[in-house]
Amino acid sequence: MDEPIPRIKTRASSERRSRTGTRSPITKNESTTAGKRPKNLRCRRRTRYRKKSSAHLQQTKELRFQFIEEHRSEFALEKMCAVLQVSRSGYYKWRAKKPSSQKLRKDTLMERIRYHFNDHNKRYGSPKITRLLHQEGHAVTERTVSVYMQEMQLRSIVSKKYQVHTTDSNHSHPIEPNHLNQQFKVIKPNTVWVTDITYIPCREGRLYLASVMDLCTREIVGWRLADHMETSLALGALQAAYEAKRPGKGLLHHSDRGTQYTSNEYREQLKAYQMKPSMSRKGNCYDNACIESWHSILKKELIYCNARFKTKEQAYHVLFQYIEFYYNRKRMHGALGYLSPVRFAEQFNRKSVA
Repeated sequence: MDEPIPRIKTRASSERRSRTGTRSPITKNESTTAGKRPKNLRCRRRTRYRKKSSAHLQQTKELRFQFIEEHRSEFALEKMCAVLQVSRSGYYKWRAKKPSSQKLRKDTLMERIRYHFNDHNKRYGSPKITRLLHQEGHAVTERTVSVYMQEMQLRSIVSKKYQVHTTDSNHSHPIEPNHLNQQFKVIKPNTVWVTDITYIPCREGRLYLASVMDLCTREIVGWRLADHMETSLALGALQAAYEAKRPGKGLLHHSDRGTQYTSNEYREQLKAYQMKPSMSRKGNCYDNACIESWHSILKKELIYCNARFKTKEQAYHVLFQYIEFYYNRKRMHGALGYLSPVRFAEQFNRKSVA
């Protein structure tokens, strides 16, 4: 019986199959290339995954060795190595290995970051801690400090929203013009003072803090704490500021339109001190933004992060410590070139004498 004759594939028939949607024949070179490409891709991927996994395993082994080092006095070395699935020779090799200069630098920076963070009672974030590190001679960026703080889970205090209104502007007392007009950049101390009253929460009863700030140095030059918002509270802060600084004639005194500041008693005291009164526009808190910002800082860094004061005496002592020793003398201020108010004033006085 005759065998069937094999069909000869012509170029024309191949082209016809291509036009009708049938797959064209693959050449030997194309077949070889197509077979190698996925294989090479898989190899590259396996290499990449091996690198990632080995780094992870290496990090895990590092933690195991650290655990063994910390618990050598409690457990037998052989037992720990067996449980943690590491060799004793590997542990001894890890122990003898000297840390790199980069690791030593990172450890030093992290130690200083933690120190400054705790020294300022968790009030400083990466910008101010970076400044402190620069003052110590460390060349480090704010981004690096931020990353290290995240690694150590150090987060600065975040304020809560709480507001008690302390301004009563619904009265018939005369109002002074706004001479300050949001000109907050003052070049000489004791020429412009701003003042305001804020609420201080206390379990024993409500407290109110009246503050007077020097707009040039941002120093709190006078303050008083009381369980009321009467004119005597604002007067006490003003008198304390005057006794402390003894400013010259014509100092600009800016406040809101509260009854404490528009009262006849307060006006007479301003005249006696030869101060020029200025008042914010009605309902415009930005006219007195600097003292408002100070009260916000106070509550953010001292009050909202702690439990409410138990007694009025405790509140007074804590506020005294914060205002007189921390805020005025230690806390860096961005508007003052990251100097404290007192240090900025001292620097200004030295330049004036020179």
